[in-house]
Amino acid sequence: MKKEFIIFTLLMIFSSNLAYGSNYSLEIDDTSFEIPYELNGDVIAMAIDKETVSLLIGITNVEDSNFVISLPAELIGAENNEFVVLVDWVEVDYIVSTQNNAATLQFFVPADSQEIEIIGTQVIPEFPLGVLAVFATIIAVVTLVTKMGKFRIK
Repeated sequence: MKKEFIIFTLLMIFSSNLAYGSNYSLEIDDTSFEIPYELNGDVIAMAIDKETVSLLIGITNVEDSNFVISLPAELIGAENNEFVVLVDWVEVDYIVSTQNNAATLQFFVPADSQEIEIIGTQVIPEFPLGVLAVFATIIAVVTLVTKMGKFRIK
């Protein structure tokens, strides 16, 4: 526990001097999200995986680095800001802060890493098919009841 506190404190000290160096423009369902990040390496791609409720980030040319990313709540969120962060499929500790309806995550990325996955509890909503099914059922029941009522009158 003491070791984790020291690591988090060092990350906060070093990251407080960093400015967001880059933005990634992520397009999802005709909505564009500007995602600011800082990494000593290159982000080659970002994508939302709606099935695993996660943001996938492809990276290359990475040196030992503190990764800082600001995620809009409309894009991805986690209950109580309890995300799961994986770097090359290994869970890592992170620091999270919330400001301006966005969660800012900070964590260490070792040299030569290739993939980051940030798992939340909700991602950008797609059209809810469950709602469509409920409406279809209601329409079918109303139609059936209406037709049955007409048959009784005749």
